[in-house]
Amino acid sequence: MTGDRREFLTQAAGLAVTLPIAHLQASRLQASSSETPISVALIGCGGMGKNHLERLVKRTDARVTAVCDVDQERLAVAKDMVSRSGQPTPVAVTDLRKILDDPRVQAVLIATPDHWHAPAAILACDAGKHVYVEKPCSHNVVEGRLMLEAARRNRRIMQVGTQSRSTPYLRRAMELLHNGAIGDVLVAKAWNSQRRGNIGKQTPSDPPATLDYDQWVGPAAWQPYQKNLLHAVWRFWHNFGAGDIGNDGIHEIDIARWGLGVNSHPDLVTGLGNKFYFDDDQQFPDTQYCVFQWSGDNAVGQRRQLVFEQRDWSPYVQEGHENGNAFYGTKGVMLLGKGRGYQLFGERNRLIEEQAGSPDLDAHHDNFLRCVRSGELPTADIEEGHRSATLVHLANIACRLNRTVHFDPAGEAVINDAEAHAMLKRAYRPDHWAVPSALA
Repeated sequence: MTGDRREFLTQAAGLAVTLPIAHLQASRLQASSSETPISVALIGCGGMGKNHLERLVKRTDARVTAVCDVDQERLAVAKDMVSRSGQPTPVAVTDLRKILDDPRVQAVLIATPDHWHAPAAILACDAGKHVYVEKPCSHNVVEGRLMLEAARRNRRIMQVGTQSRSTPYLRRAMELLHNGAIGDVLVAKAWNSQRRGNIGKQTPSDPPATLDYDQWVGPAAWQPYQKNLLHAVWRFWHNFGAGDIGNDGIHEIDIARWGLGVNSHPDLVTGLGNKFYFDDDQQFPDTQYCVFQWSGDNAVGQRRQLVFEQRDWSPYVQEGHENGNAFYGTKGVMLLGKGRGYQLFGERNRLIEEQAGSPDLDAHHDNFLRCVRSGELPTADIEEGHRSATLVHLANIACRLNRTVHFDPAGEAVINDAEAHAMLKRAYRPDHWAVPSALA
């Protein structure tokens, strides 16, 4: 492929396209009734993957046909979990291409590190599989756009693992906000305050014999193995993750954007972020303060603002919630969090309504499997996931460059800043089979 052609495809991948309504309906499963279990494969059997698996094996409407992981120990545990549940012993593989080539598999659940989310999801859609992909859905902005295009092109369901979108108490809270319970919501805040661990400092070393590290790196730029890189710690490295803002923070950011009622990208993003507490190999900030603005038509009353705060060294309750959200309306305020529900205050700080609750992963599985059958778009459709992940990526760019980013929401491009614009995508390993075809 010539350089000009490659650049054209890369730029095209960044264009926000409006697809006909007919293409927003995923194809229905053929010759299946509500009693027929949907054949599911789990790709990535680590912490969150294991959490999914514990729930999936208890369901009667899904059957775990295959499991995939590049770590032999994790793969064996996952295979055993399915077998002990009473379901037939699944196929266990280390290469996800074997999952994609298996005609029995109707849907895949991707719980890999972030750098594999988009490549695996795009390949799965192109192989005719429906997709549930963990958050953040993408490693960068361009990958998110390509995921959305793959889902629509193949008429496949693609659900993102922001389970708050299917959680009853949160859906009620959003209904109140959108129906004007606190007037016009002009500002929303999201915060991620907790105590993370120090990952220390290491030098490259040999990976464990049970780990296929080459497969783990996959299409990402090559980086030697070291002990504080995985498992789970990869999210703090630029090459593989999106920091804690993309790990836990994106849950609150997604809820903030949802409640704010904005259905496009922001046009202005600014942020400050650095390591204030941890002296280790982490590459992302442990402390961030980021602000997003939607200018609307630039008239008073039409602008919206979203604020994100992160302190990975401060496990203390803020406004009643450790990790949470606040919505500031012209006639009241709503506070909500992951473990303590929401509280809605009207004028003069009068408590109007409150409800307890916590995120409901089972409900999110319900929604995904139901949509696979019906063809309806899921509650956390990839378009919503892409919008929220884009906030994460733009915030990280602003913090890394220490400057404000002016963004074209329609074209998904940074304006008048070549360095920031280049960070909307990533470098891949040359000629790797999982590199998205539009970027190969």
